[in-house]
Amino acid sequence: MPNVAILDMAGKNVGEITLSDAIFGISPNAVVMHAAVVNYLANQRQGTQSTLTRTEVSGGGKKPWRQKGTGHARQGSTRAPQWRHGGVVHAPKPRDYSYSLNKKVRRLALKSALSDKVLQNSLIVLDELKLEAYKTKVVADCLKAIGAGKKVLVVLENNDAFAVKSIANIKGAKSAQINTINTYDIINADTLVIVKGAVAKLEEVYA
Repeated sequence: MPNVAILDMAGKNVGEITLSDAIFGISPNAVVMHAAVVNYLANQRQGTQSTLTRTEVSGGGKKPWRQKGTGHARQGSTRAPQWRHGGVVHAPKPRDYSYSLNKKVRRLALKSALSDKVLQNSLIVLDELKLEAYKTKVVADCLKAIGAGKKVLVVLENNDAFAVKSIANIKGAKSAQINTINTYDIINADTLVIVKGAVAKLEEVYA
């Protein structure tokens, strides 16, 4: 079982925690993690792109010239795709790009991402993140003290508004709870910081 030091907000070592092999000690599956990342990014797409086809472009109701005898190619509308200001062929229209992954695949991908952070020594367990007000500087100083990278994901034990908004004010920092954590955010972060209370909940849910 992997052992990780527990740090306080000042960056001091205040103990050690043994992480579950079932969550933090598996062999990372790169194929499954890739599938989870592609799925996450696809589900984030709004799919709102839209252009006009020839039936939707204004004008073009009159035949530009007679069919024969002009020396020009025959034309039926000035809004055909080959004309300037004409419609678009096979125009993109609003669509839903989202799809779902098998639950077991999602769980394996998340466990693989967590285990990969442990292998890379990029996982930090924080004793607690306690704020009594919106204090961005306090959180920034804490992340600096514990040696978090430029891009950091902080997993909180609960939805603490003070912590969530303070973290959101820091460039490159993002927060998550047990029910919102995902494979993409874990992989995308240089450092994964988990509050000690969240570790137990994470192991309870995914073990």
